[in-house]
Amino acid sequence: MKPDVTFLSSNLKLAGTLFLPDMPISDRLAAIVVSHPGGGVKEQTASIYAERLAREGFAALVFDAAYQGESEGEPRGLEDPFQRAEDIKSAVSFLATRDEIDPDRIGALGICASGGYVPYAAQTDLRIKAVATVSAGDLGTVMRDGLGRTQDPQTMRSMLELAGAARTAEARGDAVPRQEWITEAVDAETYEYYRTPRGYHPRAVQPWPVRSLDQIIQYDSYALIHLISPRPLLMITGSDANTAYISHEAIERAAEPKELFVIDGGTHISLYDKDEHVTPAVAKLTAFYATHLAAICRERQ
Repeated sequence: MKPDVTFLSSNLKLAGTLFLPDMPISDRLAAIVVSHPGGGVKEQTASIYAERLAREGFAALVFDAAYQGESEGEPRGLEDPFQRAEDIKSAVSFLATRDEIDPDRIGALGICASGGYVPYAAQTDLRIKAVATVSAGDLGTVMRDGLGRTQDPQTMRSMLELAGAARTAEARGDAVPRQEWITEAVDAETYEYYRTPRGYHPRAVQPWPVRSLDQIIQYDSYALIHLISPRPLLMITGSDANTAYISHEAIERAAEPKELFVIDGGTHISLYDKDEHVTPAVAKLTAFYATHLAAICRERQ
């Protein structure tokens, strides 16, 4: 079962899909909020993970972020990290009010940029009892320093100047200045996923408003990651991922209990949809959520 659902986040209606186990439900379910990559939509990798988690007996909620996909918000395509965190918290609130969900057994999973947004939201939302990421990315550090920290410092200043000019243009009533997320200049696998039938979706990675840049640059996914403790944190990355260093560094900053799980041969994008890498990731996630969310149930008894 996967009914379409809606819920509010900052008074914007978000569109989601709630994946439920096919087996009869005799008790309230543990649930996972699954948050999509930056510029992605719920129908892509988030739904691959949600569907597989539902097969394992969890409820799993995917949704389009505010301003993106089928959700409300203007300007379209805005990538606001602080709103993205609010969306995750609002998704938890939605699940906590559902009759079939146990509000004390809600976890969260963030993929790519949401591998930053989910820990960021969980730092202060104690209702999220187990936190996991796949191919985590921190858009803040990537925009400030470049992927792999190879960016000229002047580049960040140039982006901020563009963002400021874009804000002024919007204030004048001009068309919203936009730029592409995914071009041929990005790595080949990312381009293939988003721009070919492999992962293409017509609502995904639309050109984003340029003022997204200053909102992202001021954001730090993992500044207070230690606050997740004593709740468990699992970060999954590929051994060949160009973003692997982000998960390694975040785990170093986190407090126990924490685990970094590396999938041999995996790349950042292969963990989105390649079965040979998604399958071990889902197996690890299933064991993680089953252990930690079941433990909460036992403690309550």
